[in-house]
Amino acid sequence: MPTDTLPRQLARTRRFTLGAPAHPAVSADGRTVLFLRSRAGDDPVGCLWALDTATGGERLVADPAALGEPGGEVPEAERIRRERARVLGTGITSFSTDAAGRLAAFALGGALWLADTADGTVRRVPTGTEVYDPRLDPAGRRIAYAGGGALRVVGTDGTDDRALAEPEAEEVAYGVADHVAAESMFRTRGHWWSPDGAGLLAARVDNRPLSRLHLADPADPQQRPRVIRYPLAGTANADVSLWLLGLDGSRTEVRWDRAAYEYLPAAGWDGHGPYAAVQSRDQRTVRTLAIGPDGTTRLLAEQRDEHWVELVPGLPARTADGAPVGSADHGDTRHLTVDGRPVTPDGLQLRAVLGTDGERVLFTATDEPTETHLWCYDPADGLRRLSDGPGLHTGVLRGGTLVLTTRLPGAPAGRTTVRRDGRPTLPVTSYAQPPVLAAHPEPLRLGPRDLRAALFLPAGHRPGDGPLPVLLDPYGGSALQKVTTGGAWWDLVSQWFADQGFAVLAVDGRGTPGRGPRWEKEIFGDKATPALEDQVEALHAAARLRPGLLDLDRVAIRGWSYGGYLAALAVLRRPDVFHAAVAGAAPTDQRLYDTHWQERFLGHPDEHPGRYDACSLIGDAPALRRPLLLVHGLADDNVFPVHALRLSGALLAAGRPHELLPLSGTTHTPADEVVAENLHHHQLEFLRRSLGLS
Repeated sequence: MPTDTLPRQLARTRRFTLGAPAHPAVSADGRTVLFLRSRAGDDPVGCLWALDTATGGERLVADPAALGEPGGEVPEAERIRRERARVLGTGITSFSTDAAGRLAAFALGGALWLADTADGTVRRVPTGTEVYDPRLDPAGRRIAYAGGGALRVVGTDGTDDRALAEPEAEEVAYGVADHVAAESMFRTRGHWWSPDGAGLLAARVDNRPLSRLHLADPADPQQRPRVIRYPLAGTANADVSLWLLGLDGSRTEVRWDRAAYEYLPAAGWDGHGPYAAVQSRDQRTVRTLAIGPDGTTRLLAEQRDEHWVELVPGLPARTADGAPVGSADHGDTRHLTVDGRPVTPDGLQLRAVLGTDGERVLFTATDEPTETHLWCYDPADGLRRLSDGPGLHTGVLRGGTLVLTTRLPGAPAGRTTVRRDGRPTLPVTSYAQPPVLAAHPEPLRLGPRDLRAALFLPAGHRPGDGPLPVLLDPYGGSALQKVTTGGAWWDLVSQWFADQGFAVLAVDGRGTPGRGPRWEKEIFGDKATPALEDQVEALHAAARLRPGLLDLDRVAIRGWSYGGYLAALAVLRRPDVFHAAVAGAAPTDQRLYDTHWQERFLGHPDEHPGRYDACSLIGDAPALRRPLLLVHGLADDNVFPVHALRLSGALLAAGRPHELLPLSGTTHTPADEVVAENLHHHQLEFLRRSLGLS
């Protein structure tokens, strides 16, 4: 058997997510924690498990293999949900519970299943259509689900399956999230039960106004192209509305000024009634609305910003007493607010609200950009930090039980523990595989902007060895940080490249999250220049800090998605610094990405065409002087393959040699083990050849 390598292991373990506990949910009494986990670190099939917080004992609740549904084909809506959520596994990938936390509903292969976690029974619930996103009502009497464009309900005993709302046209669906909500707003749901289980708040999504794009597989010319409705920047969005649907057949439209506030970032229904957050097209205003039983709305809160209002996951929310929970940007700090008042200090950056438990608010926040900690605010006890040590911490709190999940150096799958009422901490078993190599990033702060960076050197490197060819390995965009103490899988990739003889440098520049509103918004109007300047500044600062280590005559850069864009940008606009680039899934034409994401930073293309031209790469094609490898999945419905093909066409027209690697059947996240593994080796061979190392 061949020796395992990191690329092979990374592919087989789906980036070390397999076998790790995920999506914990705590029962109302705090005695049971439900979670998902596959049986091994290379088993992709997710199972439902339960942990007894009194004893620490774990038991298997639902196993897809035992149910005869190991999880192969899924409805198209579920496939899209998994792609938007970057779900890499199969089997049970999500579940919902009743208010008590005893019953759990989940979809498997398009069928609906119900588990009773107390008596251990699992049974299939017959439905009228394929099932997507099933949600139990709080009392545990009924399950709402989306299917065939309709929003339906069925009794937990399998009776009274019926539609509450059915689509009026082929491109209309009830109870689902629209594309930009799922991709850019953190909202993956489209229906919410009332606390008494008598009705639902549901989104209606009409995709007919959207552009019609076609995605074909050239490797299978007999297969018809997929037709995808997509909101290209500057074009129409989906028409999204909200409806109150009663089990008695009543149907009431929620009314707000949808012409002025066409985005629906969040919605829900708590003990104080239904609510929603709506956002203007220019994203400078967000309003939180209370929804009355007749569909009228009342303003609860409003946020404005001259650039854009940053959406915080988990907001808006309310405590048990009805105090609104929100955020506010003051100076260079994003604060948590309760009842309109900031309750967090300057310098502590709110990242996400994870929930409320009575009057307590559980949230994550950052005071050092490389770490994220779990915090709790209670008006009686004030502010408390619940996590310690380096890493990225998150959690769930209910019924006096805290489930803490920590990603830390050396453990890319993370570590999950349970705390309850002063009892000893209980570990939740992880079957995730340990990496075949260890990452050894050296944390750095570089240049006058104090750029957070990580330097990876080959295993066994000694002072005086060198100079080493340099590989910059950034993401650099607004979606994520690469430089943290969380021990993420991408640290291992950087270390693997370092072990092939490179000094690898990862840098988080302006626009990346975790350093406050001003830092995030320095890229407003220009997604290219600040990000590229920061990579160059960090490279030269690192060379000064480690004299003789970095060979500045052999500098390459690689990246995926925005990181791929940044890599291509680097060799096109700074060939004096960068000598080769690998650009994967790069959005090269800014007009071909979605409305909510692009217009947040660049405005509407009809109003600011120059910004789109300046940040697109097509016009830079004649400037290419360095080796460039373009990689793109031909099934990518996030960054469509047209981005790579148009840049390649422009390069060819300009007579600029380059390489193009199309990945047949591959989406934005390569999942096929052979493709994912060999992609790393292909990049390595290209970099060595381009820098004269082979």
